[in-house]
Parts: sequence; C-alpha cells; structure tokens
Amino acid sequence: MKKIEELTLENFNHAKQVLDEAGVLRQTNLIFSDYFSKELGEGNEVYFKPENLQRTGSYKIRGAYYKLSTLNEEERKRGVIAASAGNHAQGVGLAAEAMGVNAIIVMPTVAPVIKRKNTSSYKGVEVVLHGENYDGSYAHARELEKKHGYTYVHAYDDLTVATGQGTCALEILEELEADIILVPIGGGGLSAGVATYAKLKNPNIIIIGVEPAGAACVHMAFDKGEVKTLDKVNTIADGAQIARAGDSVFPYLRKNIDHLMSIDDEELIETNLEFIEIGKLIAEPAGILTAAALKKLSTVLPNLKNKKIVSIISGGNIDANMISLYIQHGLRKRGRIFSFSSSIPQQPGTLNAISKIIANNGGNILEIKHDHFVSVNKNEAVEVIITLEVPDSTYRDKIVEELKKNYNINLK
Repeated sequence: MKKIEELTLENFNHAKQVLDEAGVLRQTNLIFSDYFSKELGEGNEVYFKPENLQRTGSYKIRGAYYKLSTLNEEERKRGVIAASAGNHAQGVGLAAEAMGVNAIIVMPTVAPVIKRKNTSSYKGVEVVLHGENYDGSYAHARELEKKHGYTYVHAYDDLTVATGQGTCALEILEELEADIILVPIGGGGLSAGVATYAKLKNPNIIIIGVEPAGAACVHMAFDKGEVKTLDKVNTIADGAQIARAGDSVFPYLRKNIDHLMSIDDEELIETNLEFIEIGKLIAEPAGILTAAALKKLSTVLPNLKNKKIVSIISGGNIDANMISLYIQHGLRKRGRIFSFSSSIPQQPGTLNAISKIIANNGGNILEIKHDHFVSVNKNEAVEVIITLEVPDSTYRDKIVEELKKNYNINLK
C-alpha cells in the first residue's frame, strides 16, 4: 500500500487525477445563493458546493476511492473493512464495487435505514450492525480487522483519505477565487484536506470549520492543544457525531483553520427548512452545518464586505421520515404551525365561532382534538386542542389576540 505521509499539493493533484480517471465523481458545480447572499448583505456572495449530489450522497467517495486505489493486489484480495454511521460506508461501498474488492462495513444499530440499505446494495459489500454508536462500531471493526487481516479504511483519521477529501477544495478554487470557505467538521478528514489544500493555494484565504455543538471534539482539541475524547456526544447531525478528532489530521486543522464555529440542533432544524423551501435542496443535518453557520458568520468575522464565500454542503443521506419530522419542527419554531388549547362550553355553534375567527385571520385548521374528561359536567366545559398552519408568526399572534377576547387560550 502506498501510504500518504503528508498533505501536499502534489498528492492532492494526484488524488484528483485518480478520481477523474475512475469516473466515480459527479461534477458538483458551485450554486450561487441569492437568499443567503442577501442575508449577509454588504456585497457578499454566497455559493454552495453541493456534495450532497454525489453518487453516494456525500463527499466521502473522494477519500474512500483514493484510499482503495493505493492498495496492492494482496491487500485487495484480503478485502477492506470500515466503521461508519453511513456516509463513509457508502463511499467505501461504491469504491469497493468499482474495484472488485470485498468490503465489510460495520454500522451502528441505530444508523439511518437509507444509509444501511444503500450501503448493502453495492456488490461485494457486507453490512454488519454492531454497537449503539460509531465508537461501538469502530471497536468491533478493529477486532474483525485483526482477526481476518482486512485493511482498515478509516473515515477521517488517515492522511490518504484526507487527501482524497481535499479534492473538494481543488474543485472549488478552480471554479471560483473564493475569499472564505466554510467546511463542516466531524472527525477532521474533510476539513483537514480542504483547509490544507486551500491554504497551500492561497495563504490569505479564510477557512472556517463548523461543528455540531453536541459533538465539538475539535473545539476541545483546540482548547486543550491536543486531541481528547468527549465524555458524550448528542446531536441530530449523525454524520458528524464524533467524540474524538483524528490524531493524524489534527496538526493540519490547528495550522490551517482560522476560526471554529458550533451549531446547535435547533439552528440545524431551522436552516433545514430554509434550505428545502428556498434552496430547493435536501441535505442531512451534518450536511448543512456550514449553511447554518452563515446566519451568524458576523460573530467570527464582523464587518464582512464584498467577499466570495463558499459553504460546503457535505451530504444528503437522510430518511424521508426524518425530513418530515425536521420540517414540522422547523415550521413550529417559525410559528407557522402552532397548537392551542381552550376549555369551552359544549354548546352548538361554539366551535364554529372559533373556526370563523381562525379563518377570518388567515389560519387553516390542521387538527382538532376534544377532551371530554376535563369536567364531570360536559355542559360546563370541554377542552379542545386545535393545531393550525399560518403564513408566518404575525398571523399566529393576530389569531391568538382575537380568540383571547372571548376564550381562555393556552398555547402549546
């Protein structure tokens, strides 16, 4: 196996050549965002690098394929093994199928169904479910590696893999003379590759790494000056749910990342709604970390003007039921869907009167529930719980104001 010992321009260019010749990448040209550019204002231009549109639904094919391309014949015959929550799994799966290499992928038992299904669809790939999280899967995969002599393909703590991931930045800078690149961080493979390549090409470019607040392992490593393991991780961004940054990539992160930002789950859910409605793109929570960071970019870069900014959308592998859940949650957060309860007399016309107030003020009833057991005297009171949709929160406030003139209203 040819082992990459250092992240260099020569190695990045070689990785891009290998990937182009293999034909495993889709061309993910930059997408200009009118909405986010207007949000930032001051002449700033925002572009998305849509790696969620890759064949495997994320950038991971870049590092996985390049890693497998460095294996010798004997290593290919023995097969490879990897642990992953899903995106790296699919990257290794496609790369293994393309090269005719057998692969074992260990995934957490809670890995999203779509990621498990897609991974197992590749020829020569066997999915093993083990562990409640990535750490459990990783430990089991390492045991199998030793037992059977497989070659381990790490999701991020590998300079060969990071070199492949860095080709993402190569494409960005070939297309645009960017001033700022926002890159999501899980364990550090993509961010190390992107940050290093970009700084080698342009030392003045600003690189911002973005982590989920519930798995900010690189933040901790920066604070401590060395890689440490978080006591726990808790985030909906399963693609970046990593407790410990990669040891081999950390020096590159520390050297080349200018600023770190963290995003909490509520911010991801709100950005997800905007991304679907306005951007017309679907991405997983980890995939939109950088898009969420755009909304508060001024916290690390005040007085930002006339800059070309690239936000890497790293992945789009998300179950349909989770998309629905996040959309509903986002609509509630924005006040576009809300519920209220009221105890009303069970008399003819009462509910009709409430419905008219709602309709006359732009609301649409989605659901009505009756609770007949709030009082032993049904003529005295029955509780109704009504769920509405409205164009925005101002309509909600007006409806509540009108209803409170005649009824006791409690927002849920």
